[in-house]
Amino acid sequence: MLDVCLLGTAGMMPLPYRKLTSLMTRYNGSNLLIDCGEGTQIAIKEKGWSFHPIDVICFTHFHADHISGLPGLLLTLGNAEREKPILMIGPRGLEHVVKCLRVIAPELPFEILFHELKEPEETIETNGYRIKAFRVNHNVPCYGYSLEIDRIGRFDVERAKEQDIPQRFWNRLQHGETIEEDGRVLTPDMVLGPDRKGIKVTYCTDSRPTQRIEDNARGSDLFICEGMYAEKEKLAKAKQYKHMTFYEAARLAKKAEVKELWLTHFSPSLVRPEQYMDEVCSIFPAASLGRDGRSVEIVFEED
Repeated sequence: MLDVCLLGTAGMMPLPYRKLTSLMTRYNGSNLLIDCGEGTQIAIKEKGWSFHPIDVICFTHFHADHISGLPGLLLTLGNAEREKPILMIGPRGLEHVVKCLRVIAPELPFEILFHELKEPEETIETNGYRIKAFRVNHNVPCYGYSLEIDRIGRFDVERAKEQDIPQRFWNRLQHGETIEEDGRVLTPDMVLGPDRKGIKVTYCTDSRPTQRIEDNARGSDLFICEGMYAEKEKLAKAKQYKHMTFYEAARLAKKAEVKELWLTHFSPSLVRPEQYMDEVCSIFPAASLGRDGRSVEIVFEED
């Protein structure tokens, strides 16, 4: 299963009831963070989740509302005596930006590893995740992310017995290991059925709608997408600053055939987003508003 939590849902500036942009996921003892706006540390504390297992931090882009909370988070991890490296993923220039921010967090007991995104789409596999980064359409280089967790096929006891595979090897084969024994090569496909449906979460903020977003979000269990503006008269502003409206996000969710849409990254001027949701849900019924601290546990589907 995958735990997902929206830590902050504000865009541009923090508000008394909304922290800046950040998302955290937990899977198999490893935490992943996407963006780290101001207030992210407080949001993690309020949620009761731990800083220490954060192994990966992905950045969509380098506007302050998406990265300004990083120096404090790094200091907190350092004070917790973390020693394991942290992998950071983001657009070209990531290492330079982080090093500049670390002027106020210069001494850390752990290494930072960098993966700078250079292609329109890239895939990174780590800690059980397959992270797919895809370029979106903002006024600076910006990426969305899909997090995918595969699920292998069911172990077939009868096939294992028919092929005289010793029971002592079953567990290793089930976990993907290839075994050589007495001149015989045993492979997982000898005992596993077809892959089963995994888990997929897509996160996109600060972009106009694009085909690439639709393609990468396709079939997601959860699509978290920016809805900077809800007022119809602000469509021109959304186009000017390369953001999305609620209705554009809903149409993307519909086209991508996702299971559920959470709207996030609201403009500070958007005081009562709930009053626009009837029309949003007329476009995509499984749409709802993100809120700080909102979380869900996504489990593998039953066979």
